[in-house]
Amino acid sequence: MSALSAWFWNERFWLPQNVTWADLADTENGEQYPRAGHLFYAFPIALGIFVLRLLFERIIAKPCAIRLGLQGSGPRKAQPNSILEKVFTSITKCPDGKHLEGLSKQLDWDTRKIQRWFRHRRNQDKPSLVTKFSESMWRFIFYLYIFSYGICFLWSAPWFWDTRQCWYNYPYQPLTTGLYYYYIQELAFYWSLMFSQFIDIKRKDFLMMFIHHSAAVFLLSFSYVNNMLRVGTLVLALHDSSDFLLEAAKMTNYAKYQKLCDTFFMMFGLLFVTTRLVIFPTWILNTTMFESWELIGPYPSWWLFNGLLLILQVLNVVWSCLVIRLAYRSLTRGKVIKDDRSDIESSSEEEDMAVNGTKRIHNTSSNGANRVNGHAANGQWADE
Repeated sequence: MSALSAWFWNERFWLPQNVTWADLADTENGEQYPRAGHLFYAFPIALGIFVLRLLFERIIAKPCAIRLGLQGSGPRKAQPNSILEKVFTSITKCPDGKHLEGLSKQLDWDTRKIQRWFRHRRNQDKPSLVTKFSESMWRFIFYLYIFSYGICFLWSAPWFWDTRQCWYNYPYQPLTTGLYYYYIQELAFYWSLMFSQFIDIKRKDFLMMFIHHSAAVFLLSFSYVNNMLRVGTLVLALHDSSDFLLEAAKMTNYAKYQKLCDTFFMMFGLLFVTTRLVIFPTWILNTTMFESWELIGPYPSWWLFNGLLLILQVLNVVWSCLVIRLAYRSLTRGKVIKDDRSDIESSSEEEDMAVNGTKRIHNTSSNGANRVNGHAANGQWADE
């Protein structure tokens, strides 16, 4: 274990040349530097955030949703049918033509009625609008709080105005109280997301979001240990800037304030694309790759850190394309419609109306702008 620890904490990987861990010990004048042990404090804070969220959703968010007229019950349940239930639970949830034909003969139902039953059965365990509204309201409050906290903290930080300050005298940059609280709060929030993801609304990108949250925790922990906190705070604030707007769009979408939803989503899209495709490469990547090279020079963890940020930029491009696509649909069709991550399928009534030749209704009550979250907010380097 001693050999493994020595290998993992190799100074030549983590620190610039001629710098040792002993050099970053606490100084006599009270200055303190980041230590790996500090990261363990994020766990009890994450648990506290999780408990606070449960209380917030129950005491504040749910009453707000009900006052706005949102339905507390989920989608309509399928009528009891033992044969179809057995097929649903043990064979397939989405029967193909062969299964439909066999079931139609067995039950003497037409195939459309069977398809409708399976659709209702898939949807009946989905969460209600009240549940989804409550989840979005919690995220809206936290994202708005943490972004406001970050801006207030960075406003007086010299590296916010001059990114070269991120590298002056690096890594001998003392850990201040405000810097520590900002980082630990963000880290604890992402740990709480990893906990709560297993009880949250299940969506198609569950695995993708779990990987994202894990990557966010890794990046936060990595940058804390090698004291790249200054540039880390810039990345955090930049990626937090648009998330609360997305949650606001989702809440207004659930409450059926469509024009307000579209406005919030357009604001989110514009800010998201600007921060991820313009400001991030010209402000963040410029300082981590070029200014730092000039002032401190490269070393192994420097290469890893910049490699991860470049991967993040590739993801930002992908997520921005998804946001632009949804924004284009909104402009051309007059409203933000569902995307591929919607967690409730189109109602059978709507499909029946389409078959009968009547006007097809787009189901905006199930998630219009909602499901961009996994692609967008969760592109967040330290979340999404």
